[in-house]
Parts: sequence; structure tokens; C-alpha cells
Amino acid sequence: MRSRFPIAVHLLFIKDEKVLLLRRFNTGYEDGNYSVVAGHVDAGETVTQTAIREAQEEAGVQIAPENIEVVHVIHRKSNDERIDFFVQVNAWDGEIRNMEPDKCDDLSWFPLSCLPVNIIPYVRNVIQDAGKGSFYSEYGW
Repeated sequence: MRSRFPIAVHLLFIKDEKVLLLRRFNTGYEDGNYSVVAGHVDAGETVTQTAIREAQEEAGVQIAPENIEVVHVIHRKSNDERIDFFVQVNAWDGEIRNMEPDKCDDLSWFPLSCLPVNIIPYVRNVIQDAGKGSFYSEYGW
């Protein structure tokens, strides 16, 4: 039997040695914990298209395809099996702001060297691994 599972794209907005994190709120998944701007790939959509859409939907900024770089892929398992792409956003247009206050109660920059304790564990691992140049990891097996 072939695997069929969700694919998600996580956006690493990084500037001045800080990463943009959002605290999940009222979503039913990891509420109260920090993550990055992210979303599922819709049918017929590429990883790049997903990143562009999620940047607009969650952070209110425009990103061009040439400013998106895949920096890490993780194959993980929690309640189900997933493949997640982490992309670094190298430039964007507009002012970052919380576009989904009903799902996010904090959107802040954190030093890469001092991530909050309540960050989703696999997100912490990927931020640290990607910073070391690691392109692939597995989590939760």
C-alpha cells in the first residue's frame, strides 16, 4: 500500500539573526505553542505556490518565487505520517503583521540562539538543523 499523507510548507522568515514565530491559538493543534508561518499544500499547488499563499494569508506580505529557498525537508510522524518542507524567505514586500488573530495570539521575532521553550519540538529541531546546513531529518518514529 502506498502512503498518502498531508504535505505542509513552513516558512522561515529570518532577519538580524532572529526568526519569526507565531503562537498557535484556538486551532485544536499545538495551541499555546510557537511555530512558524505554515500551511498545507492544496491539490494542484506547488511548494512555492503554497509558501507565497501562506505568507499573504498569515503574515500579510508578498514574496516572489526567487526569494524562496527550500532549506530542509522532514519526514515525521505524530498522530499520522507527514512530509514537511521548510523554506527560507530571503526577501518580502510589505510589513509583517498577524492576519489571523483568531488562530494566532502572538507574532514575534525571536533570536535563533534563544528559541522559546514552548516551541513545537520538531520545529525547534528543524530550525537548529537547517542552521547547521542539514537538509533532511526524521522525527517521531
